[in-house]
Amino acid sequence: MLQLTQEIPGGALIDTNGNLIGINTAIYSNSGGSMGIGFAIPINLVKQIMESIIKNGGVTRGWIGVEPQNLSPELANSIGLTRNTNGVIISGVLEGGPADRGGIKPGDFITAINAKSIADVRDLLNQVAAIEPGQNLKLTVIRKSKELNLTLVVGQRPKLK
Repeated sequence: MLQLTQEIPGGALIDTNGNLIGINTAIYSNSGGSMGIGFAIPINLVKQIMESIIKNGGVTRGWIGVEPQNLSPELANSIGLTRNTNGVIISGVLEGGPADRGGIKPGDFITAINAKSIADVRDLLNQVAAIEPGQNLKLTVIRKSKELNLTLVVGQRPKLK
């Protein structure tokens, strides 16, 4: 039986040249020991978090209030897109959230953020998270076969009550 164990948190993950490439966080193994699949936080993310903590005293990530969905071949076909179109479809928009105020609608297909193409949901979330709340964000959207350019102000995810 495989189990997820957390050794002493942290620890450098280095390449063969001694460059820091991540911080080890957990191991998935048969025995609970240090043999198995290791998990680490990539150094780029560690740097972003460190800089945010130093600058703001905490980590603040951008948020736009959408429910994105990856584009399956069937979904692409049903909305008239080619199979290898990059982007994400928006299945839901939080009422009153940044995307709603910026004009995003359920069914919109987002292809780019600030002129950088979107590959999938993870890419969308990572790009949005890297933008500070209060900053403008330019989205390239396909709606009913027409390309639109929308601008919205990135928000901060509301705290759960």
